Amino acid sequence: MSYSIDFRRKVISTREEEGLSIRETAKQFRIGPASVSRWINQIASKASTTCQRKSDKSEWIKGIEQYPDAYQKERAERFGVCQKAIWQALKKLGLAYKKTLRHPKTDESARQAFQQKIQQYEKRR
Repeated sequence: MSYSIDFRRKVISTREEEGLSIRETAKQFRIGPASVSRWINQIASKASTTCQRKSDKSEWIKGIEQYPDAYQKERAERFGVCQKAIWQALKKLGLAYKKTLRHPKTDESARQAFQQKIQQYEKRR
């Protein structure tokens, strides 16, 4: 839980009026000296670092169906959000982020031949 802006201002103004050091001010108000020095530079707390924006679930699902093999970074660029937002959205939708076994550039006959070799190897065991 963070301290209120009013309390922060009171601490800083008391320090300036009485000419106290950061340690003395922190001791007087029973707070950490790091907090006092941070408040001197910036009284208001920083905004949350989450970078997700509100969007419609149907947009996400449509984008996933349209580009099933896209990386999260590519999806983030397409939606104008950060990669963490994509990860969170996929998690909320209950979708696993996996690549498909059939890539458009693969040779299906070579894939089947490889699968047969694997099966023959497993039978020999």
